[in-house]
Amino acid sequence: MHILEFQNVSKSFSEKNILENISFSVGQGEIFGLLGPNGAGKTTLIRLLLDILRPDSGEIRVFGDLLSPAAKDRIGYLPEERGLYRKTKLLDMLVYLAQLKGMPKKQAYLNAEILLNSLELHQYKNKKVEELSKGMQQQIQFLSAIIHEPELVILDEPFYGLDPVSTKNIKARIQELRATGKTIILSTHIMEQAQTLCDRILMLNKGKRVLYGPVDDIRKEHGKNSLIVEFAEKGDLYRIQEISGIKKVVETGKLVEIFPEEGMNIQTLIEELVQRVNLLRFEQALPSLNEIFIETLESATNE
Repeated sequence: MHILEFQNVSKSFSEKNILENISFSVGQGEIFGLLGPNGAGKTTLIRLLLDILRPDSGEIRVFGDLLSPAAKDRIGYLPEERGLYRKTKLLDMLVYLAQLKGMPKKQAYLNAEILLNSLELHQYKNKKVEELSKGMQQQIQFLSAIIHEPELVILDEPFYGLDPVSTKNIKARIQELRATGKTIILSTHIMEQAQTLCDRILMLNKGKRVLYGPVDDIRKEHGKNSLIVEFAEKGDLYRIQEISGIKKVVETGKLVEIFPEEGMNIQTLIEELVQRVNLLRFEQALPSLNEIFIETLESATNE
């Protein structure tokens, strides 16, 4: 089931194209990454999704239909522009925000207590927002987006300004949300987090779709034609020199990267290696999402 669908959506301001003919879908229960450099159109896309802005052309469907006021209560949103009630106590604020989304007061209090405990913030529940560090405020902003148990959670740069421990805690909460069937749209500049968290991604550049699909598939498509191996014996490194069709061998500690010549595929290379040496492990060398991100943007710039 598609929780979200964009079909040929375009948006411009003052005759400047911000999004051009964008199509994609987000399935139920997945973490979907929205990636791109500053000015790529990510924030505009989110605002269109939330019906804050209207598209010039194309169609947007959320939960299978046009976004209704009732459907908005099924969405949680952590905006890039942070904003909390600074003079309000944490517990009271979370309960208030949950009630705005239609949650009964008793359930809102229960959820707030559970969520504050989950991020080890329960001891601060009677503190005012302004009394907390920026990192704590950021975590509270995240909790305010999920307090009402939304089916679709939109997170715009959720790790910005967080220390490693807080980042780990938020990441764990995001994974827990997915495990319960929630759908998450994650807009981030941190490619390492996108690579480890996201099932699929959409990468925008200058309002156009430049990458779209499962993270693993995209990494394989951009992968070097090489193999990372670990041998059981040091002497095995010299035995592979007998294999024809190997262009280059690079040692990195215990691991060896083998580059076959053009015309020899990875599967053939693996079969040759298995016959000649004892392999502890092997894997195709794949670029990181960060490498692909940089390569894609540089290619677009040179066009």
